Amino acid sequence: MNEKRKGTALRLLGLILKGNGLRFTGVLISIFVSAGASVGASVFLESLIDDYIAPLLLEASPVFTGLLRALGMMACLYAAGILCSFLYNWLMVSISQRCLKQIRDQMFSHMQSLPIRYFDTHPHGDVMSVYTNDVDTLRQMISQSIPQAISSIMSIVVVFCAMVKISLILTATVLLCVGCMLVIVRHIAGRSSTYFVKQQASLGALNGYIEEMVEGQKVVKVFCHEEKAKEGFDRLNDQLFESAKNANKYANILMPAMNNLGNLQYVIIAIVGGVAALNGTGLTLGAIAAFLQLSKSFTQPISQISQQLNSIIMALAGAERVFTLIDEESEQDDGYVTLVNAKEENGELVETQERTGVWAWKHPHSDGTITYTKLTGDVRFYDVDFAYEEGKTILHNITLYAKPGQKLAFVGSTGAGKTTITNLINRFYDIADGKIRYDDININKIKKSDLRRSLGIVLQDTNLFTGTVRENIRYGRLDATDQEVEEAAKLANADEFIRRLPDGYDTMLTDNGSNLSQGQRQLIAIARAAVADPPVMILDEATSSIDTRTESLVQKGMDRLMHGRTVFVIAHRLSTVRNSDAIMVLDHGRIIERGDHESLIQEHGIYYQLYTGAFEME
Repeated sequence: MNEKRKGTALRLLGLILKGNGLRFTGVLISIFVSAGASVGASVFLESLIDDYIAPLLLEASPVFTGLLRALGMMACLYAAGILCSFLYNWLMVSISQRCLKQIRDQMFSHMQSLPIRYFDTHPHGDVMSVYTNDVDTLRQMISQSIPQAISSIMSIVVVFCAMVKISLILTATVLLCVGCMLVIVRHIAGRSSTYFVKQQASLGALNGYIEEMVEGQKVVKVFCHEEKAKEGFDRLNDQLFESAKNANKYANILMPAMNNLGNLQYVIIAIVGGVAALNGTGLTLGAIAAFLQLSKSFTQPISQISQQLNSIIMALAGAERVFTLIDEESEQDDGYVTLVNAKEENGELVETQERTGVWAWKHPHSDGTITYTKLTGDVRFYDVDFAYEEGKTILHNITLYAKPGQKLAFVGSTGAGKTTITNLINRFYDIADGKIRYDDININKIKKSDLRRSLGIVLQDTNLFTGTVRENIRYGRLDATDQEVEEAAKLANADEFIRRLPDGYDTMLTDNGSNLSQGQRQLIAIARAAVADPPVMILDEATSSIDTRTESLVQKGMDRLMHGRTVFVIAHRLSTVRNSDAIMVLDHGRIIERGDHESLIQEHGIYYQLYTGAFEME
């Protein structure tokens, strides 16, 4: 086992023991009693044969009272073993489920702290595979493999002591046979472990591909790529088949090989024991019978450990993927400026607990003083550069300002950098160079959660969650009342269609709102942003999925929503940005034109070409 695998095993053991110390102690005691009872019954076989059965064969009128009493004692030993076996398995189920709950809690909690960059670079299906397949391998290991392995080890130790007590010659014979078994086990298990690790990785890749195909099924059918999709699936499925076949091939060989070697050992011990008894070494028929039973009890745990070894290796491979997710670096946040409710007293802003509709930035300083700056929505970029990957700059020297209440629009071809700019405002990504100031505060000093709370965002891709329409709108502000939710829906012109739904605002949405049209889903997303009532709005092609008739209704609601707020708009329909205070035309991450609609039209530049082209398309 390499160092990384050892570290994973120790870390997993720590999680198992955390909060389960008493239960695990109970498991160890139960396993020890169970193993002792099993060995005790085997050792008692010698006395049963030599002291009870053999003498009865020589008596003309045998009395079976003593034999029956001995059989009763033997039955009690087996009963104790069965009871303890049931107890430790029951305790391990409790321990395993507690441990898995802790692991899932850790994974999900940590996942919420990961940066957007992580989800951009990891297939969602592969992440889901960690929660399902990898965690399930841990369940099997903790609830089955670990107690089985502990039980087997204890049985080996106790049985070995009993065998030494009966006969050193036969014990040496058993050890020689077991040595040969272990050489074979090591060879087979070493082969299978490599493939079990590959199997887990292949399973994650296959799950990721399946999820992509399920989400993109309409695209697959539209472009008639069913056969191409099958080819991609077959390729990944073949990889999983090869690794799983090889892993299980060696794993399945192991148990039959061990059983047959155990049978061969049984024969060898019988021969050696018979020869030893005939040579007057003092071995009795009962001792040989007991030793044969113990030899089975000695090799069977070794076979079980060998069998569980594959499950443990596969589980450790899954644990590595689980811990890799948990150990992913969280989104860094060094901000210390927070957003608080405020009110004016004697011309100055003071912090308050109740919601006043007035927000302020609470800015602690190194000298111990605290200043409050009213949240107005003044956003400014100064010579900002940005790169998703080091050395590949996406944005170059971006300088712009949006005064409170102004509407800024970004236009340009796909990949020009429009969405990237808005992602920098909410700090989904951090800039490489330059500064972004929000109400004259460097946004790096603002806590990310507070910064994002001050922004309302409507994305092009709408995400609705399983729940009612009301709950999905309230997602924008969890403490919003029913009346505020409905007011937000009216503001977005969503109220009318919502009331026509079967249960109105209490209509259940599932599968990302698949029972609604794309336009209706987008209206709910706009209402969600409206209920948050932020001073700054980011609209990333928010009306792109809405038809022209619906757009005219939405635009009125959007105008009401944008009134008095700083707004950043990304739109593919240039008619929606005509009334913007400033329009930024981007090309390859640079602002090449800026101005209002009239001035840009007069320049006859790129915006003029885009705008007139848009009219031609209409």
